[in-house]
Amino acid sequence: MEFEEPVTEIIKRTYNVKSFRFKKPDDFDYKAGQYVIITLKDGEKKIGKPFTLSSSPTEKDHIEFTKKLTGHEYSNMLDAMVPGDKATIKGPFGKLTFEGEREKIALLSGGIGITPMISICKYCTDMKLNTDIMLICSDKTEEDMIFTEELEEMKKQNPNLNVFHTLTRASESWTGCRERICENLILRELPDYYERTFYVCGPPPMVDSMVELLQSMRIPDSEINKESLIGY
Repeated sequence: MEFEEPVTEIIKRTYNVKSFRFKKPDDFDYKAGQYVIITLKDGEKKIGKPFTLSSSPTEKDHIEFTKKLTGHEYSNMLDAMVPGDKATIKGPFGKLTFEGEREKIALLSGGIGITPMISICKYCTDMKLNTDIMLICSDKTEEDMIFTEELEEMKKQNPNLNVFHTLTRASESWTGCRERICENLILRELPDYYERTFYVCGPPPMVDSMVELLQSMRIPDSEINKESLIGY
């Protein structure tokens, strides 16, 4: 499906991350974790890029994608948008989806790779699913952490949702975990890892290393779902 809509709301998530919301057409359906192609116009030039939806299918009035602002041409076009500016949206696409088909899942995100995970967490919470969810988020610094307030609110509503943050370049005041996602971290925080289906999303090097790690821990490929996000 392809449609044009004006952006209705722009939400500043962090110093370099924004969410863009659009009205959801009644006949647009998608699954938690899927992505769309967002095409913007710059004069006669059109540029389209893929973005995972950070909204949930349970949110009937809008769809939302979230972007790290990188200074690249397309990113600058997004950063300049104001409510009322239009974009062409095409989709949905992607197989990194969840609709409650597993009892236990583990979500491993790196940076902006949290976007499909937040959609899955929202969906499970709104649908009151009994799915046991462990979300492990890896970021560089405290300032890079995205959707922390939303996740805390979801945890209050969903006793089956657990969230663990680890930072690789934390300040001295950070009292939490300070390591990359590794075997020891998974063994410590996910002792039942072998019972879970894994979802991995982040920059390509992070995704590749996570898949390699999970394979070394004898997680079957059928239980590893992955998607790499390329910066632009």
